[in-house]
Amino acid sequence: MSKILGIDYGKIITGLSITDSKKIFAFGLNSVPTKNLMNFLESFLVREKIEKIVVGLPKKLNNQKEVLIETEIQKFLKKFHIKYPKIIIKRLDERFTSKIAFDTMIKLGLKRKKRRKKVILNQISATIILQSYLTKKDKDSLIN
Repeated sequence: MSKILGIDYGKIITGLSITDSKKIFAFGLNSVPTKNLMNFLESFLVREKIEKIVVGLPKKLNNQKEVLIETEIQKFLKKFHIKYPKIIIKRLDERFTSKIAFDTMIKLGLKRKKRRKKVILNQISATIILQSYLTKKDKDSLIN
């Protein structure tokens, strides 16, 4: 069965998450240096059947897009779509995911030193983005 991949694209580190085969739960997968993201995905997509990716859409509180990082995300998405045209790309508003991820790290009891690691923060953020997508998708299917 295919799965869905979640991506919290960052300037330096990109967090990744993945669903279970029934597409109910999101799990943290990895964090990779953004410059190595395509290489990681190339080897990962050989092993896993991914039908869709959900990429965070960075917005400001006033609903405007974060222009600088969004430009980089668009370049990545274009490159990804050319290489993997059959994989569906979805976007999801990622406002507050970093804050929620940081609060989660505190609730989990992670020490201050570990909370400073962007690797963990980005992976949790990617998981929140993907789980939010799954929850929204389920709500939408109940309405329709």
